[in-house]
Amino acid sequence: MKIYTQDLIVLDKAELVLPYPPSVNTYWRANGKRRFISKAGVDFSNEVQAIVYDQNRNWFGERRLEVHVIIHPRSKRLFDLDNCLKAILDALMKAGCYADDSQVDILRIERGSPLKGGSCEVDLIAL
Repeated sequence: MKIYTQDLIVLDKAELVLPYPPSVNTYWRANGKRRFISKAGVDFSNEVQAIVYDQNRNWFGERRLEVHVIIHPRSKRLFDLDNCLKAILDALMKAGCYADDSQVDILRIERGSPLKGGSCEVDLIAL
């Protein structure tokens, strides 16, 4: 069911295919006591923003969310799934899909099959 407000469709579910995210180990950088997002993190966030803007939708605003993520690694090499989440969730928030990470009540992450270059599938579902 879709909710209509002021002639805009407010989404109940959205499916996105995003580029492979940087791990938390490469997402943050430090310079003395100063912490900042790395170039890889900024580039990923900009790519996500372009994908989200191309959807031309009215997103979830402040609604409570369930987020499902499938990470398709670049190779069969082992890696920690949870290292990828911060970049994904931050980029989606910055792109305007939702107002704040704290809206995510259910978060599921899965390892997908390896793909050349890697990618991630994200389903956002309003609760």
